[in-house]
Amino acid sequence: MSTHAHLDSAVATVMVLDDNDTKRYIVGSWLRRAGHTVVEAADGAEGLALLAGASDADLPELAVVDVRLPDMSGFEVCEQIKADPRTASLPVIHVSASAVEVSDRAQGLHRGADAYLTEPIAPDELLATVTAALRYARARRRAERLARRVAALNSSTLAVYGARDGEAFTAAAAAGAAALMASPAVAISLSPDNRTLLLAAAAAAPPGLSGPTEPLVVPEQPAASVRQADLRVLDLLCETALGDGIGTDMVLLSGEQWKSLVPGDPSGGADVFPGRVGLVLARTKQGRPPVALAVDATTLAGVDDGELLSQLAQACALALEALRSQSEEHALVLTLQRTFLPDRLPQVPGVDMAVRYEPAADHAEIGGDFYEAIQTPDGLLLAIGDVAGHSLQAAMVMGEVRHALRAYAIEGHDPRTLLDRLDALLVRLRPSITVTVCLVLVETGGRRIHVANAGHIPPLLRRTDGSTRYLTEHGPLLGLQLPHPPATPHDVAEGSTILLLTDGLIEVPGEDLDDSMDALSDTLRGAPQELGELCDVLLDTFGKGKTDDIALLAARLL
Repeated sequence: MSTHAHLDSAVATVMVLDDNDTKRYIVGSWLRRAGHTVVEAADGAEGLALLAGASDADLPELAVVDVRLPDMSGFEVCEQIKADPRTASLPVIHVSASAVEVSDRAQGLHRGADAYLTEPIAPDELLATVTAALRYARARRRAERLARRVAALNSSTLAVYGARDGEAFTAAAAAGAAALMASPAVAISLSPDNRTLLLAAAAAAPPGLSGPTEPLVVPEQPAASVRQADLRVLDLLCETALGDGIGTDMVLLSGEQWKSLVPGDPSGGADVFPGRVGLVLARTKQGRPPVALAVDATTLAGVDDGELLSQLAQACALALEALRSQSEEHALVLTLQRTFLPDRLPQVPGVDMAVRYEPAADHAEIGGDFYEAIQTPDGLLLAIGDVAGHSLQAAMVMGEVRHALRAYAIEGHDPRTLLDRLDALLVRLRPSITVTVCLVLVETGGRRIHVANAGHIPPLLRRTDGSTRYLTEHGPLLGLQLPHPPATPHDVAEGSTILLLTDGLIEVPGEDLDDSMDALSDTLRGAPQELGELCDVLLDTFGKGKTDDIALLAARLL
């Protein structure tokens, strides 16, 4: 006999509901001799009260109910039992010496009974019916519990795959293990950049996952607290399970062993378990750090328990590997992107400059923002631009445009001609790409500037009295093969500041860009005179939480 079959046929607590004392005694004695625990009730109200007052742990697993009761029929009792979510899965066996017709038996079964016996009843027949009803009910509850846990596994897997960084991943892994196993849980993983060991602890999920009478509802994942841990902890855990291998491996540890491996404060993971600990480690590639999940060992009593936790650990390892690969790819592309940008700004008499470049967040694709400052025969050329889209291609086009701009500028072309030549280059070599570029030529001597803008955010001028205004003259984007207007001259006073920027600084999805530009203009009025501090203030004010590249180029005319 299989383990499940043995458990499904095991003894249970049975309620015997009959107003006849002799019959209650006889039926109860048969059940007790078979090893069952019996609780008795003399009428329907007493029986229903007994069920309502029992805790989930003490709730009978089966009811033997007489059809003829003094206060209500056994059919009505059965209907009320089945209508209550706590007892809906409780098997009911009707017995009767008087309601023995086919119509009686059919009515009882239609109204919710799981079996119907007519007297005289042989002891073996009653016990066999009780065993069959228990076997069916327990198998059904076990299947429902497994379905809930598979749903919890699916939900937890989606959560770890949806994590955008190491902390979110580790928290999702701990919360998922807690929800899946209805146990306190700890998750330990190395951050995607391989610098920080993260440990997350989650309390047990609310009751409902493993109880025999709850409806099929997947509990919400509990919150998990995350902290940094000693990098050696993961190595110590690998010595107890998995080692250098790949796949999953599980081991049971005593409470003392766990605390020696994961030292720290009680909220950090060392003291979240009351006793023994079930630890599973998973790794998907040789040489990669594994993911570790730990739960209360008492929740790993069955074969299904260990298999489900191992599946979650494997899903976590795969999700972390994807996150780590994404992080490595982003770091590589970011390094490439930085090689396309100037490594320094030129030293030009009469002009002070500062620049800031903030790449997109780690989980976002890189963009094509760029800046440039070039000494030309006619003065200092300031440039800022943005290639449409976010991809490696956008970064490569950015590099091509910037290098072409440098080559054309050194030849001594005016800003309008520079835009015309860049436009022709894009149309010929990158016909599907558009680029915005703003050029500001500061004449030698620094008292006049010329602005040529190809569809970019206009430069912002701060005068010596602190007032600000956008230099809004502009032409079409590059890449559309449209004519560009001549550059617009502006006289500027000594001490004026010119700010060039990309839209990543101020663009917010769902908000009017004009409002953001007005807010930037207001902030610039009160920003520091020192350009480095000015750029930092603008980044702190507008650059938090942005998912697009940000480029800032500030110049003050001395």
